[in-house]
Amino acid sequence: MNTRHRPFRRPLIAVLCLAGFVGLGTIAWRANHASPSPPAAGASRPAQQAAQVEVAKVVTREITDDVSAVGTLVSNESVILRPEVAGRVAAIRFRDGVAVTKGDVLVELDAAVQSAEARQARAELSLAEANANRVEDLFAQQFVSGSARDEAVSRLEVARASAALAQARFERTRIRAPFDGIVGIRRVNVGDYVREGDALINIEDISILKLDFRLPERYLARLKPGQKLEVTSDVARGEIFPAEVEAIDPLVDADGRAVLLRARLANDEGRLRPGVFARVRLIVDRRNDVMLIPEAALIPAPGQTQYVFQVKDGVARQVGVRTGMRRAAEVEIVEGLTPDDLVVVAGQFKLRDGTPVAATRVDIDIAKSASETLSVVKD
Repeated sequence: MNTRHRPFRRPLIAVLCLAGFVGLGTIAWRANHASPSPPAAGASRPAQQAAQVEVAKVVTREITDDVSAVGTLVSNESVILRPEVAGRVAAIRFRDGVAVTKGDVLVELDAAVQSAEARQARAELSLAEANANRVEDLFAQQFVSGSARDEAVSRLEVARASAALAQARFERTRIRAPFDGIVGIRRVNVGDYVREGDALINIEDISILKLDFRLPERYLARLKPGQKLEVTSDVARGEIFPAEVEAIDPLVDADGRAVLLRARLANDEGRLRPGVFARVRLIVDRRNDVMLIPEAALIPAPGQTQYVFQVKDGVARQVGVRTGMRRAAEVEIVEGLTPDDLVVVAGQFKLRDGTPVAATRVDIDIAKSASETLSVVKD
């Protein structure tokens, strides 16, 4: 084999490899530093992707400032009947739990002695009247002196007083209803001996009920008789009973820092009863043209600032707002928006100021999607 030219092949291969590397590097450098080719005629930039959100309109309406409390229902009139004299129960003239009328005799005590005294007093009164009439006739004929006439008149007045006293003693053995109402469950039976002041029966006027409740003292300046309130109770679920503030206690409780109020409500059908626990919603004030948005539209920020995203011309803009009262998933807007503005209520946490959006309308009152596209995304 001929090996004379073998020493010359290795330098040649090395030179060729070096030349290849230099060529590849040149091509790569030119590719990296080449000027971008101009866009073809009629071509446009790709549009920014629109964010899908739900929006609601800022609405205005009348609202009521209210405060809630709890209280206890009280009878319009309530009394426990007690005898003024001791005696044995002779008769009971009512049935438990029935309605009675003012003046009805409910309980009779044994009144044999008092009845006899009354009859005696009436007899003496009749005699005194007859004697006084005779003396008056004789005085007119000048057969008796004026002093005799005066004495007869005096005896007549004493007889009248004695008769009235005897009748009053008799009436004390008759316990009557002091007003129209419903009697409770009696605590005595016929034949029982009762002493003065023993409890016999309670009677309640529940055609009108009173409601006692307390509110913090900070509301005192905003309270006044005649204010309307709504009353609810577990004994009549789902029903709202209108009521009215009747009186405000002038003394504020120093321990609880609360003021006592009393309201009145009609109870003609007897649905509510005294002693029942009740919930109260007192309407403190009414305001017109209050701007409201769904509470879900608010986004908290550092400090006490809050903001919302307002949608205008298909773009979401961040707007700071000042809020007022909140109630039923709605919030009052005091400053920052105007009526009929559109605010984002769902999807706002993926937005930035100036983000294009495709919005769907949501009604603030019924909170249902209206399936209405409001804007078209622009480039």
